[in-house]
Amino acid sequence: MSETKLDMTDEEREELELVESDKGALESLVDELSGRRRRRRQFAAHVIHMLAQQQGADELLDHLPALIDALDLSEAQTRWEILDTMTLLVDDAERGLDGAFDGAADALFDESSASLRLAAFNYLCTWGAATKNRANKVWPLIDEAIQCYHGNAEYHDMLASLMVYCEGKIDGKIAQELADRLEFDAGAMRNTYLKTRSVEIREFLAKRFKLDLSKKPKKTAPKKDEE
Repeated sequence: MSETKLDMTDEEREELELVESDKGALESLVDELSGRRRRRRQFAAHVIHMLAQQQGADELLDHLPALIDALDLSEAQTRWEILDTMTLLVDDAERGLDGAFDGAADALFDESSASLRLAAFNYLCTWGAATKNRANKVWPLIDEAIQCYHGNAEYHDMLASLMVYCEGKIDGKIAQELADRLEFDAGAMRNTYLKTRSVEIREFLAKRFKLDLSKKPKKTAPKKDEE
C-alpha cells in the first residue's frame, strides 16, 4: 500500500514512527487498548488507525483478537477508530475478523455517537461485500440501519459504503430488496443528494442484476412483536 499523508500531532507522529520501526512498541501500543486509562486507549486506537492508513494490514494482522476485544470498550472514539482500522484490513484478514460481527452490530445501533454508527456501517458493508455468506448475514442490519438513520446527517456518508456493498457478492434477492428500500428517495420531487445517490445505486443494481425498477415493491403487513 502506498503511504498516505496524514495530519497528526507531534506526539502522534513520534508514536507512529516508533511502532513502524519496532514490533515490540506496536505490541505495547495494542496492549494499551485494554488499559485502565481512557485517554491512552483512545490515543492507542488512533495511532493504530493511522498505522493501517500508512502501512496497510501486514503489521496488524497478528493483533486482530485484541482489536476485536476493543469493540467491547465503553468509549465511542476507541470503538470507531478500531472499526475504521478493521475496514482497512478486510481484504487481508480473511476470516480473522469474523469475531467482530457482534461488536460491529452493537456499534451500529449505538444511540450516543453518529461517528460510531457510521464506522460500524462502513465496516459491515465492506466486510459483508467480501463473500455471499457475509452479504446475507449483514443485510438485515444494513436494511434496518437505512430505515433508522435515513434522516440523520451520517446517512449521506453511509450511502458511499452502501455502493461498496452493492458491488460485492450480494445475490439478486438482496439486490431487489435494496432497490425497493431506496425507491422513496429515488422518486423524491426535489433533486437532493439523497435522490441522486439513491438513483445511482438503484440503476447500478438494475443493470447488474437485470432488475425491473418499474415494478412497485410488494407491501407486507408489519410483523407483530413476539412476547
